[in-house]
Amino acid sequence: MTSAATAAKPMRYPDTRSREVMTKRAWWLVLLNLLIPGSAQVLAGNRKLGRFGLGFTLFLWLLVVVGVALMFLAREVLFTLATNPIALTVAQILLAAYAILWIVLTLDTLRLVRLVKASPNARLGVALFTTLAMVLVAGGAGYGAVVAGATRGSISSIFGNTGPSEPPVDGYYNILLLGGDAGPDRDGMRPDSMSVVSINAETGQATTMSMPRDLVDIPFPEGSEMASLYPDGYDESCDVDVCQLNSIYTEIELKNPELFPKATAEASEPGIEAMKQAAEGITGLHIQWYVLIDMYGFATLIDTLGGVDIDVKERLPMDGDADLENVTKWIEPGEQHMDGWTALMYARSRHSTSDYDRMERQHILQTAMLKQFNPANVLARFQDVAAAGGDVVKTDVPQGMLGYFVNLALKTRELPINSLQFVPPTIDPEEPDYTLIHQMVQDQLFPPSPSPEPDAG
Repeated sequence: MTSAATAAKPMRYPDTRSREVMTKRAWWLVLLNLLIPGSAQVLAGNRKLGRFGLGFTLFLWLLVVVGVALMFLAREVLFTLATNPIALTVAQILLAAYAILWIVLTLDTLRLVRLVKASPNARLGVALFTTLAMVLVAGGAGYGAVVAGATRGSISSIFGNTGPSEPPVDGYYNILLLGGDAGPDRDGMRPDSMSVVSINAETGQATTMSMPRDLVDIPFPEGSEMASLYPDGYDESCDVDVCQLNSIYTEIELKNPELFPKATAEASEPGIEAMKQAAEGITGLHIQWYVLIDMYGFATLIDTLGGVDIDVKERLPMDGDADLENVTKWIEPGEQHMDGWTALMYARSRHSTSDYDRMERQHILQTAMLKQFNPANVLARFQDVAAAGGDVVKTDVPQGMLGYFVNLALKTRELPINSLQFVPPTIDPEEPDYTLIHQMVQDQLFPPSPSPEPDAG
């Protein structure tokens, strides 16, 4: 090796006799490998490998820049891409490939460094720095690939509907929210909690409308399948023991599933479709989709996300009977950090309070979860959340609208959630005034504009 070549290209043709030169060269190569992967190979090794590494790195950085730009300029587009199964598959492949490439580049950089030629005092430092950088970068890319795969799997298990997107109805998206409650003493599932969530498509303002499970004489939309079965409403002619709102699901699932032959293909169930039509009759709104939450899986999700903070207003029993016998544990008044099981009991405790109190507690819990479960703590436990998701939630919201709703949810989190409850004394579940309920819904969602003050002149 000539001295001229050494002077012209010290990285590729270093003076191997100088420990000082080889030590500086070693640090430069490992730093360049960290900052600009592939550059060490371009300067001192296989140029073809180096150019490939540089190109791959620049391509990924370009994607990051585009993502940041979309976050500020077209956030909905970014969320749509981030929740699209095909895009997530591509991201998983790219991140896994980059993790492997980075390991290859780092090991090759260590070869190029020629540690034995560096100063003995620097060898351990160079090796440790390179190893740590490899673990952080390659491990980070590998974890990103795992997250992308978990996200794709969770989305596929929860959002089974691949149908087209739908526009809002009169400026709102109306979703039926059901809390599933199956038990050994029940023939099939009966929804334990039922509400309609209306979300303003522009502002993200959400209104929850809680429907008591003991509502009777429920009307159904004209021309609907349920109206053909019960033209006079869901009255004493029903085919189950108790003819009230939360019996509709069970009856249709077990005795009349043929009313809704397309339900399963559209990621729903006959009983849920019947509940949608009941909610439409009660509220006067067009219900576009449903979300079914398994109440016991719900407790697991709360545990996964680290619990939830609730200000408890009154002492509540967690077990025992209606006479408060054999109660072994209570939820005490005051600020409480609840695990999943405690939160579930808080929302479902029947003894010592009424069903209407329970509905109010469920609204409080929903609001607390929406405010406290932010993207940071969800991401920190993302794999566990994704694994629990398919066991907790089921919905027929189309996959293609997920990005839109993620964007809308960020607006919803910043606003108070309005609550409308069809309970006594305004509404008597045993003799409900559905005309009044329809008017209450309209007044809540479409409040009249204030009349202009008369001209003083």
